[in-house]
Amino acid sequence: MKTIVPAYLNETKDKVVMIDQTLLPCDEVFLELFKMEDIWEAIKMLRVRGAPAIGCAAGFGAYLSVKHANVTTVAQLRAKFEKDRDYLATSRPTAVNLFWALNRMTDRFDKEMDKSIEQIVAALLEESEEILAEDQRMGQAIGEHGLSLLKPGMGLLTHCNAGGLATSGVGTALAPMYCGDDKGFKFKIFADETRPLLQGSRLTAYELDKAGLDVTVICDGMASIVMKKGMIDAVLVGCDRVAANGDAANKIGTSGVAILAKEYGIPMYVLGPTSTIDMNTATGDDIEIELRDEEEIGNGFGRRTAPIGVKAFNPAFDVTDAKYITALITEKGIVYPPYKENIAKLFE
Repeated sequence: MKTIVPAYLNETKDKVVMIDQTLLPCDEVFLELFKMEDIWEAIKMLRVRGAPAIGCAAGFGAYLSVKHANVTTVAQLRAKFEKDRDYLATSRPTAVNLFWALNRMTDRFDKEMDKSIEQIVAALLEESEEILAEDQRMGQAIGEHGLSLLKPGMGLLTHCNAGGLATSGVGTALAPMYCGDDKGFKFKIFADETRPLLQGSRLTAYELDKAGLDVTVICDGMASIVMKKGMIDAVLVGCDRVAANGDAANKIGTSGVAILAKEYGIPMYVLGPTSTIDMNTATGDDIEIELRDEEEIGNGFGRRTAPIGVKAFNPAFDVTDAKYITALITEKGIVYPPYKENIAKLFE
């Protein structure tokens, strides 16, 4: 099944191409970027978003740093790379894939330090494209593992966007839906609109509908009633960072969906690659939550919905406690409680 790749290199390998997700679903505009400030802005302003896609974009940004460096020595190249890497790292604090990708590009640079500038540039190009290819393979594996827990005709609820637009292939939370559609499962999918930036209604509904899947948009506050009516058989969400104990950070509102699912006896699955698991973060309390501009709530999309001057609290993410999560689904398989012990086994 064809999905949208949100970040990739152009044919001449000198720019990263991104679909501007802030303009969806009305306009499909592709950006071609190579300046660090433009790539930083695209990540910060959610033109590219979703933890795996941010990682891919960061990898390409690190490569373009050396590709366009006007230097004559490897030492100068390294200094330029480190400056741009550290700058890109300031774009968004919560998604661990951003730092994972930048660290991976740094490790590859370390291995190539005794090579020429041309060879280092070629190596970082190879590494950035392998990050993309790995993400596509991981999405397919996550989809197959997740599908093993589902049955044809199920009603599925998802929150935010964790499909092709958030990754580079079939996604994470949406991956079992795509894999199931290929096999005729005919799921009935419900997408929370996901306030305040509407990633569910603008992006998830857009890409599922474009792929021909059965999708219905609901307001965030409607999750309870569709669960109570028996319309939901499972909840599938992505993740931006998973702590070592199984607590999972995802788009704001996810924890509320998880608590509702627990109340109604509905399984709650968190899907993401192992690169999203941060073994250096002990619990969800240690995850830094990004606070965004108050105007996204009071004046979102150019239309005022709250009085001028009224304060707004706008965290981009929340943390779902591990006790509300039925299973974590990764490319390496399905992880059940106790999470602290079983997550650690993934990295043995």
